[in-house]
Amino acid sequence: MPTARRTRTIAAPSQELWETIRDPHHLPRWWPRVSRVEDVTELEFTEVLSTSSGKYVRADFTLLESDEHARRLRWEQRLQGSPFARLLKLAQTEVSLTDAAGEDQAGAATEVTIELRQTLNGFFPRFGGYMVRKAAARTIEEALDGLERIGGR
Repeated sequence: MPTARRTRTIAAPSQELWETIRDPHHLPRWWPRVSRVEDVTELEFTEVLSTSSGKYVRADFTLLESDEHARRLRWEQRLQGSPFARLLKLAQTEVSLTDAAGEDQAGAATEVTIELRQTLNGFFPRFGGYMVRKAAARTIEEALDGLERIGGR
């Protein structure tokens, strides 16, 4: 199962970042290629993604875990019947926040970890794992860049 994981310390309080990541409406501000979010409920949301060719693709997600105390959020893409089902059997994203050690409130910093876990379909597992991990790592880096911009420090 291709998995990509990155951690970065962001100069922003964990509560501020938690408020951003736990609300799907904020995804266009920090997650790459998300143009807008629709159909948000307590447990589901739809991302409208823009492709490099200017087209739009819908991706539906289910919230699996939202733990405010641990500041951990996990969601899974609903793949059945989607264009992504040809490539993926499973796609999960986990974001966790930890207060950076030794920081006071005035200079608060948060360690942000994002992990993408994907299980590939068909012949892709044999040949595509490296490419999928590389693309996932790039997506995570762009998401962390987005959170850093929001932190504004």
